[in-house]
Amino acid sequence: MISYLIIFIGITGLPLSLAQAQQTPTPMAVTVPSLDGTALTAWLFPAKAEHRGTVIALHGCGGLYATTGARAGLLNERHNAMAHVLVDEGYAVLFPDSLTARGEKELCTQKIGTRRIDQTQRRADALGALAWVGRQPWVKPGQVALLGWSHGGSAVLAATDAQRSDVMTTHPKPAVAVAFYPGCSAALKAGYQAHTRLVILIGEKDDWTPPGPCVALGQASGADVHVYADSYHGFDDPQGTVRVRADVPNGVNPGQGVTVGPNPVAREAAYGRLRVVLREAFGANRR
Repeated sequence: MISYLIIFIGITGLPLSLAQAQQTPTPMAVTVPSLDGTALTAWLFPAKAEHRGTVIALHGCGGLYATTGARAGLLNERHNAMAHVLVDEGYAVLFPDSLTARGEKELCTQKIGTRRIDQTQRRADALGALAWVGRQPWVKPGQVALLGWSHGGSAVLAATDAQRSDVMTTHPKPAVAVAFYPGCSAALKAGYQAHTRLVILIGEKDDWTPPGPCVALGQASGADVHVYADSYHGFDDPQGTVRVRADVPNGVNPGQGVTVGPNPVAREAAYGRLRVVLREAFGANRR
């Protein structure tokens, strides 16, 4: 059943306190083989207590890391905030780095069609991460999810398309897949059919990866699509302001830049939706 909503909900959670932040485990570096043979560095946050499931989190075109400020070289604020949310819920979280091993720092300023890393590589990385997670003794059968943002959200679509043999033969199958503001046009054109439950969270005003194709994809494939009012690309960023990125050549108006920035109300609503979706998918571990 398709859920197409312009969502005007109040804040469903509070920002993490310093005490909560101090309780989040330090991630450990692990090596995850992509299905294309690339050895990826990935950052694993173990579950804090009872292991309720595992989430594989796929970064966007900007990569995993902050490039400036106090977090330079560490997971950026978006990924760090999500790690806090998921670990607090009792999940282990794996963040594979698709760029560094291939000699790239970011893809956002590269025109689509000229990038050396596209959804072929991202799908191989997501499937490789699923296979790696499936081999770990602490992973429970049926308790794995895919999550991604933007380019990584598109990777979620690429890694869950039932039309692809590599998708259908990779185990474990994710119990649910969640994509924050993916590009949906290519998947829609290709006749995408999800092999698991798919949830898309996207901004009403997104002019980088617009909501229209995602709504149409939901209608065609049965995905749950949630459209957040007055929100742009990157609405879940826990810091910054809404601004135009003139250095991005892609988007609805190529050459004119794209609008990015946070909407705190939409972010907390999306976090709340994600919590519910994961608890439903990992039913045996529901609190």
